[in-house]
Amino acid sequence: MKNLLAAVLLAPLLHAADKPRNVVFFLVDDLGVSDVNLDGTDPFYETPNIAKFAKTAVNFTNGYASCPVCSPTRAAIMTGQNPARTNHTDFFGGPHEFLEPIPEDYSSLADLDATKKMMGRRAKYPVWPAPYLGNLSHTHTTLAEALKKYGYATFFAGKWHLGHKGYYPQDHGFDINIGGHRGGGPYGGKKYFSPYGNDQIKDGPDGEHLTERLGRETADFIKANKDKPFLAYLSFYSVHTPLMAPEDLVKKYQAKRKKLGLEDEFAPEPPRTNRTVHSHATYAAMLESMDSAVGQVLDTLEAEGLEENTLVIFTSDNGGLSTSEGSPTSNLPYRAGKGWLYEGGIRVPVLVRDPALPHGGQTCAEPVYSTDYYPTILAATGHKLLPDQHKDGVSFLPYLENPDAKPTARPLFWHYPHWGNQGGNPGTAVRVGKWKLIRWNWPARVELYDLEADPGETTDLSGKNPKVVTDLTKRIDTFLAETNAQRATPNPNFKGKFEKW
Repeated sequence: MKNLLAAVLLAPLLHAADKPRNVVFFLVDDLGVSDVNLDGTDPFYETPNIAKFAKTAVNFTNGYASCPVCSPTRAAIMTGQNPARTNHTDFFGGPHEFLEPIPEDYSSLADLDATKKMMGRRAKYPVWPAPYLGNLSHTHTTLAEALKKYGYATFFAGKWHLGHKGYYPQDHGFDINIGGHRGGGPYGGKKYFSPYGNDQIKDGPDGEHLTERLGRETADFIKANKDKPFLAYLSFYSVHTPLMAPEDLVKKYQAKRKKLGLEDEFAPEPPRTNRTVHSHATYAAMLESMDSAVGQVLDTLEAEGLEENTLVIFTSDNGGLSTSEGSPTSNLPYRAGKGWLYEGGIRVPVLVRDPALPHGGQTCAEPVYSTDYYPTILAATGHKLLPDQHKDGVSFLPYLENPDAKPTARPLFWHYPHWGNQGGNPGTAVRVGKWKLIRWNWPARVELYDLEADPGETTDLSGKNPKVVTDLTKRIDTFLAETNAQRATPNPNFKGKFEKW
């Protein structure tokens, strides 16, 4: 009788194991690592569905985006390559974008009127931002294309921001595209409410909320494809500007803010100020609506009996917006936010649930970032890795199998040779173990931080650790050479004092 009971209980698991693994990927726009209230200690933000999911997932507490702004990270997820290698180092549509291959003699273009016009107000700065490609090249085998070859149904909903027409999700391996186009935010029509003014999504009833719609479309896709392997990629426009949410939720958080006695507080982060408290009612409402959409998708997996055969990943494309455009959130204890190479700009939540590995609710200290999802997904679904494609990614499946394993000391690199809209300067950073070095292009300097002792990057230790600085500087130089990275270059028209680096 006991053996019969065990067989009955194990039957669903064995049946699930015989099926190809499904993948659900949640990518939230501009979500800071401190924005998800996993343990209930944040008195203001509410993300109960994500908190519930975290109890069944591994929480990578050293999770990173591959860039402090959106498009480069999105390209890294799709390609498994560092943005420096693919020449996707800034948000698409920003200054110095090229839609065709970057000319080899680009440096000679610095005096062209068209380039000056593209620079706009930034022409006053001592270094020109690097050129970058504003389309995701068709030479790559994207994550969606890789899974499609194995018979996966592929679905994309939300923000794409990886190129112009001809480079949309449906041009890179997705069977269905709901809302993904060249734009970096919901800027058409009524923005976050229908009519959307977006030719890649049909308008719903007047006033329909985009975030809810994207969650519903994803849930419907899962229901329709439950009998075949699928990739459902829900890439929220939330919580990116414009700061808008359903009126009832905004009123809820306005009342909560008043009850808690919260006030907006900021600290200096030259040339900007940095928000230091969670108190923005509309932003909190945007978080809750996003969380509800996540819950709708996860509930659908459970209702359709797909939980035990679906790999689920939840993350963000960069840190929270804390120094610009309303500065709606705080990334404390980490420094600064979106657009900066400090931890607040690149630290993101990373929650991963592999139903075959019972480690729900555990944390893992292994540093992971955006290039790693591609090989991890292939490994977790039992498919052949493509090292010539995802050459900068490393599968973290072993850390899903054993979250307590000792972290590696592999180097992680961030190359952002641009003046950020949010106040950040061009530079390159590397993390190896506890050490993080940032080499700024202007003013020419390096900063060294011990992230174990000082995660908020308050004390520069470069003067006390010259050997560490030398080693990490060499690593940056090797990385830039190996990836053939485009660099920021001196502005020949700059009249002030220029320091070489």
